Amino acid sequence: MATDGMSFYGYALLLLAGAVIAAPLAKRVGLGTVLGYLAAGIIIGPIMRLITSGERILHFAELGVVFLLFIIGLELKPSRLWSLRREIFGLGLTQVMLTGLVLMAAVVAFDRQTVSAAAIIGYGLALSSTAFALQILEERGERSTEYGQRAFSILLFQDLAIVPILALVPLLTPFSADSDGDPIKDFAIALAAIGFLVLVGKYLLNPIFQLIASTGAREAMIAAALLVVLGAASLMEYAGLSMAMGSFLAGVLLAESSYRHELEADIEPFRGILLALFFMAVGLSLEIDVIVKNILLISVSVPLLMVAKSAIVYALCRVFGSAHNDSIRIAGLLPQSGEFGFVIFTAAAAAGIFSNATASLLIAIVTVSMALTPLASTLANRLLRDGGREQLEETFEGAGSDVLMIGFSRFGQIVSQTLLAGGSEVTIIDHSADRIRSATKFGFKIYFGDGTRRNVLQAAGVERAKLVAVCTHEKATTDKIVDVLQSEFPAAKIFARAYDRAHTLSLRERGIEYELRETLESSFVFSRETLNALGLDPQRVQAILDETRRRDEERLQIQAVEGIYAGGDMLHVKPVTPEPLIKPRKEAERLDIDQSAPSTE
Repeated sequence: MATDGMSFYGYALLLLAGAVIAAPLAKRVGLGTVLGYLAAGIIIGPIMRLITSGERILHFAELGVVFLLFIIGLELKPSRLWSLRREIFGLGLTQVMLTGLVLMAAVVAFDRQTVSAAAIIGYGLALSSTAFALQILEERGERSTEYGQRAFSILLFQDLAIVPILALVPLLTPFSADSDGDPIKDFAIALAAIGFLVLVGKYLLNPIFQLIASTGAREAMIAAALLVVLGAASLMEYAGLSMAMGSFLAGVLLAESSYRHELEADIEPFRGILLALFFMAVGLSLEIDVIVKNILLISVSVPLLMVAKSAIVYALCRVFGSAHNDSIRIAGLLPQSGEFGFVIFTAAAAAGIFSNATASLLIAIVTVSMALTPLASTLANRLLRDGGREQLEETFEGAGSDVLMIGFSRFGQIVSQTLLAGGSEVTIIDHSADRIRSATKFGFKIYFGDGTRRNVLQAAGVERAKLVAVCTHEKATTDKIVDVLQSEFPAAKIFARAYDRAHTLSLRERGIEYELRETLESSFVFSRETLNALGLDPQRVQAILDETRRRDEERLQIQAVEGIYAGGDMLHVKPVTPEPLIKPRKEAERLDIDQSAPSTE
């Protein structure tokens, strides 16, 4: 039984009910699921007092952050991680050091704390919430954006920084000379644990998973996945590092494993529910009485803290080369203090660096800042400047299929669905960040890239593709892609979307395998339904359509031979004279000429 008289089954029922009710409601009104989970925790805990042991649940729910970082690690190959070293150890290190110093100075100046206490408070508050920030990026589908990768790099270094900050606690403890700790020994243990994890990940995990998979025991694979995550996290915790860092390292070591996708699928349900539980536990742990007693101090300190962190993050991002909009997005994503602050301040209070009352006040400030994160991120977006296309990172891991599709607008979306339904593998590249985010939410795997560039086409697997479907909607873009394909990859079989009649003739002159005007077939379908609705006999309707299609093709051939098209504007052409099926004849001729009008789609 729990300390508040409720069984753990009762806990589970309450928390699940809170999640089921609060998350959809918050999502519906545009607040995001994170704020919904927080609100559910506050209502169940501090307000209604149905659960009074939120700290115990929070300690368990931190496994949600552990699983989250494992999944992130699975998506980052070591080479990919190495490519982020400048952001991690440049931008991340500078942010932690500068923010910690500024906050430390503010604490000394305004709260009259000792230098030791101010150092722990300043650097504890300098760390942001990995769970909140990454969840917001996931919900928006923006983790692959350039700003998302940069924000993740800062968070990753902050997770690393928890180790030296916690190491400062015994060193700054009053009378710490009596401590039995040995810094050199602790460092050696941490280094040995990392080395052991690297060796196990490189030489043992794949054979173990292969052996389990050969038995066909699905539940054993799930158990093995959980064992890897929790085992790595526990090893790092024993070595004095964070559990989250251990699980992240395990994920990175398995990023190139052939079982990566299966591991991700096995862990994902646990990650989702435990991360939701973490946010609810933060709400459960909120000490309303501390907030009420110090309402004025918290009302002033939380906005000042968030503004100061945002200003520092924005300035550093600009120094490190981020555009204004990306810098604003990162600053709006990382203004809060994070979940590791709970650990740091609790440890410092236990060591006597400051009082338990101060620790409770700091934890309340951290919690309130986390709760305000979705609002801060939304407000930051109002400072974005118009213009300038948002850039995603060009990464083509896993690319290469039978069909390479370039462009994912309305035309490409329909074509891709039919190809996938037919069992074909399709690699899709597009240059619109908004379109990629939207498509990702519906399960499409799309790569960010400019299809007019040779290196992008090569990275996307053009040499492996059986055909290339150019589905871009701008004539100039399509022509440029076709030119690059024919000059750099002459063996490529090209199927292209044509803009209008003139574009069709231009593409045919280039000698591509197939082209189709974007409105041709939809016009025939519309015509068929219209004629049917007017009461014409179905056989006559089909005959009219067949004749119209034949005459259209004959005119195209004549125009191609005589070269009577220029710049997309059709010239008046004497029509072919077939058996008239549509009367009056002059009306039919007018309709033929009107097909040259520019498309507005």
